[in-house]
Amino acid sequence: MAIIITDDCINCGACEPECPNSAIYEGAIDWRWQDKTKLSGKVTFPDGTEADAGAYQQAYSDEVYYIVPGKCTECKGFHEEPQCKTVCPVDCCVDDPEHRETDDTLFSRQAFLHN
Repeated sequence: MAIIITDDCINCGACEPECPNSAIYEGAIDWRWQDKTKLSGKVTFPDGTEADAGAYQQAYSDEVYYIVPGKCTECKGFHEEPQCKTVCPVDCCVDDPEHRETDDTLFSRQAFLHN
């Protein structure tokens, strides 16, 4: 499963630099697929959708830090456990019940983003 940041977030920013996929962004800041990944130009995703990796996408939250579900791998392929959960001082990085994913899916996403 992917991880979400709850409204309990105090906007300390401890999680953002720890994410190896740049899946975490400050509230109201738009995000890009190419940030901290090997994606560039026009990209075709495993589900067949296409996007410009350099184009800015709308922020998921205007209030607190947020995690882009399509970039979150729960740190699979990088660390033993999700680093955002490890460093969060208020335990607001939690499993996202809306995005249940297998380890195989998370490892495949990691490979797609970085290989």
